[in-house]
Amino acid sequence: MSEDTPGFEEKPDVPADGTPEETEAADSAAQAEGAAPAGDATDVALLAQLDQTRTALSERTGDLQRLQAEYQNYRRRVERDRVTVKEIAVANLVTELLPVLDDIGRARDHGELVGGFKSVAESLETVVAKMGLQQFGKEGEPFDPMIHEALMHSYAPDVTETTCVAILQPGYRIGERTVRPARVAVAEPQPGAQPGAAAKAEESDDSEKDND
Repeated sequence: MSEDTPGFEEKPDVPADGTPEETEAADSAAQAEGAAPAGDATDVALLAQLDQTRTALSERTGDLQRLQAEYQNYRRRVERDRVTVKEIAVANLVTELLPVLDDIGRARDHGELVGGFKSVAESLETVVAKMGLQQFGKEGEPFDPMIHEALMHSYAPDVTETTCVAILQPGYRIGERTVRPARVAVAEPQPGAQPGAAAKAEESDDSEKDND
């Protein structure tokens, strides 16, 4: 039977081949070696998560750009349709007023646009002009089947192409939309006549006059 000796403390067993300090150093090194692989795995996971975030951000940015482009196209279509609907509505309205405008034009040509009728007529013309209505069609301009309607046809020796020689009814347009084509009388070059023959004849007459 053993007895504890007063003042004597038991010390942990120490390996025969090393001191306590060497043992602690070896334990620290082992812990460091075990922690290193765990840190590398964490870095790899973070990098993978960063790549996923970048990919998602790129996809969302592309979606936003496509959405913005679609919205801009939608706005342009709406604005174009709005302008078209407005032009059609105005064209339908002024079409009903064209006979009145024709009467006003004939009255003006005959000197009958006087007094109160003149004031009303000018007010109406001002209103339709503000709505974008424009009159077109002049004598001497080349015939264009897109904006002219030929009601009379003849031949003339003094023209080199099909020409509007009389405006029977003026044409009207709103913007690029033709409300009514100009109704005209046209003349074509005389069959068999050489182009420029009339002009040469006039030049010859002028030269003879100058010589005289």
